[in-house]
Formats: sequence, C-alpha cells, structure tokens
Amino acid sequence: MATSHFRLADRFTYLGERIRGLDLAALTERARASAAKHGKSTALVLADMLWWAAFRDTAFQDYVDWDFPMLTAAERKTFMTHPISGFIAEKYDPPQKRPLMQNKITFNRTFSEYLGREWLDVRESTVDQIREFVGRKGKVMGKVPVSSSGHGVTRYEAADIDDWDAFRSLLIQKDQLLLEEYITQHPVLAEICPATANTTRVTTFFDGTQVHILSMAQKFGRGAASDQQTYGGFYTMLDHETGASKGRGYDSHDNVWEKHPESGVSIPDFRLPNMHKVVELVDRAARVVPEMQYIGWDIVVREDDAVIVEGNWGAGVYENKPSVTGVRTGSRPRYREIIGF
Repeated sequence: MATSHFRLADRFTYLGERIRGLDLAALTERARASAAKHGKSTALVLADMLWWAAFRDTAFQDYVDWDFPMLTAAERKTFMTHPISGFIAEKYDPPQKRPLMQNKITFNRTFSEYLGREWLDVRESTVDQIREFVGRKGKVMGKVPVSSSGHGVTRYEAADIDDWDAFRSLLIQKDQLLLEEYITQHPVLAEICPATANTTRVTTFFDGTQVHILSMAQKFGRGAASDQQTYGGFYTMLDHETGASKGRGYDSHDNVWEKHPESGVSIPDFRLPNMHKVVELVDRAARVVPEMQYIGWDIVVREDDAVIVEGNWGAGVYENKPSVTGVRTGSRPRYREIIGF
C-alpha cells in the first residue's frame, strides 16, 4: 500500500475516527449526489466510497471533490488525499513544535520578519494603544488565535467604532485577541476581488537542505473577511513554476467559475504576479523552524513583495478537479518523489 511508509498507529487512529463519526444517512446523500453527477448507481458509489476510505486512505469529501466515480483505480492513486496529508504531517511535524503554527499570536512572533504588517495582542494593549493602532491603520482584522477555515475572523474599520472601551471588551469577549493591519494586495488580485485578501496556498516540504514546493493553489474571496470556502470562496490550482492558473475555479459544493462572479475577471487567464517573490519567501520562512518540515503557507502577494498570513502544519489538500479541468491525474506523484513515501 502506498501509505505503508507511515505509522500504522496513525492509520488505525484515522480509521477508528472515521468509523465512530460515520453518519450513514449523510454519507448516502453524498453518494447519491455524486452518483447522479457521474451517471452511476448510488449503491455502487456508496460501496466504493466506503472501500476507498477503509483501504485507500481517501476521505469521503476527497472522493467527491476529486471526481473519483469518473476515474480508474490507477488515476485515483495519483491524487493526494486529506488522510495521506495528515499522515505526512504526523510524521514530519513534531508535536512539540506545532504550537508555533497553531496559535496565530505565537506564529506572528516567530515569523515576524515575513509578515509585512503591524499587529497587536489585545491582552497586552491598552484602550489608547488599540485606538491609536486602529485609527492609524483605518482598517484591521480581528482574529481568534486558534481557529481554522477562516472562523473567528472579522474586519473592523476605525470609522465604525465610537466606544473604544467597548470595542476592546468586544474583542476579548469574542476571543479575537489578535489585531492585524489589513493587507493591501497586488492590483491584479484586487481587480478580481478587492474586498477580500486573496491568498495563495503554497505547500512546502523542507528536506533539511532544500525547500520544495509541493503544490500551489490560488484562493479567491467573495468580499467577506476570509477567502475560505466557508465564506463562499473558491480556488484554482496554479503551476508551481510559473504561477499560471490551471483552469476554472471550483469549490466543494460543485460550483464552477469561468469568471469571478462579482468582478467578471477570467479565472483560467489568471497568473500570480511576483511569483519569484513567493518562491523566495517560502524558501526563507520554511527554514525558520526546520523541524516543521511539511507546511501549508497562506500568502498574499502585494505590489512589490509577498507576505505570510499564516502557516498550517495540518497543510490540508488542494487538488485538481477532473470534471472541471479535463485532467485526470493529481499531484501525489510529486509528493512521493520529494518526500519519499
């Protein structure tokens, strides 16, 4: 099995969690939708989903998102999955170092050189310091230190705040203990969605000498505080050498975008600006905590440089969607070549 390189304990833990959390009714509905999309039998797709989850480390949503019903077994094995990504993280990101990535305030302290923006720890800041910071910046982001998928993130504007004592109390009540300067993104990104900082997910592996880019995806927001799919965002895969889009945008809800729904800008024609700056940035940042070898970086490209928003030791997976791109293979061969599993 391709993942025999990873610890059996991690594999059994994952399988046990899947069994305990199994919602057969919800899974059946997911299988029914996938079967209808691809002209297959619901019963066969459901059985297939369970088999690939149990014996091929494929999460149910991966099965749906990567269009497995339309692929051969050989083609499916070229796709990265969230369980395999999790096994890599467990092996190459030691637990004692993970808090440096998990807590956004700790992360900002550790990677301050690569943030390109000012920030405050609300707990350590007085009302006057918060008023001065937000007033000077005009617009800031309030963030919960430990969260994922964009949860706990709010955009605040100085013009909307009348009572600064109440504002500080609100931040503490919401556990938004981190205030950050709002990032002004590159005009190419702003043309697509100006109201959201559109981040580039760059997944890297540091082998002790060289920093390898495993995959790149460009996320696009819809005007909310975050570009995550929970806020209506979507993504397209990028060529890891040129930064060129590999096709239309898509999400996990079967939405497909030829153009951004608000701005009308073409997604297949997108090319990430300042690509060389992104490569230089991740090469430096991935060496700061060398023990953390496998990281998913969220980056915003600005007019003259690129800056890090956060780093995720649970890097997650962004993959090609065959029904959208017409390409029936994924990125696992590159991961295997570089990491060696």
